[in-house]
Amino acid sequence: MDKPLHLVLCVDDEVVGLSVRRRLLEHAGYRVLTAADGRTGLELFADHPVDAVILDYAMPQMDGGQVAIQMRQIKPEVPILMLSAFVDLPAEVLALVDLRLTKGEGAAALFEKLGTLIARHRIAPIVEKIAPRSVDTQSTDRRVKQLGD
Repeated sequence: MDKPLHLVLCVDDEVVGLSVRRRLLEHAGYRVLTAADGRTGLELFADHPVDAVILDYAMPQMDGGQVAIQMRQIKPEVPILMLSAFVDLPAEVLALVDLRLTKGEGAAALFEKLGTLIARHRIAPIVEKIAPRSVDTQSTDRRVKQLGD
């Protein structure tokens, strides 16, 4: 049986990087929406059943932190992977996202982190029903990674 095609939204003002990520993700079987700015990303996010977001931090007009705040208000359950060339992001930005990826870590790290986010997102409602608020998140993350492999 084929795995379902997950819909990923990529938001990045760097057109080349956005295009490369789109091709990589589509080749790996994901459906992909792209936005070259935060406003467009928010519109797509609101209008489509997105399973995960890959969001660049450094963008003009609206940075990734500002976009993440609004995404959390629209659909707080959708996981966000913050992408950045900066090693040190502000703590308040990191608190808004589920995982981060430094540009240059490569496709393998992107796929691993995206897979973890989607698996975690998929099982979160089940875990909450079984053991609300009493789950060891590190153990859950390890189990999610094992399930995704």
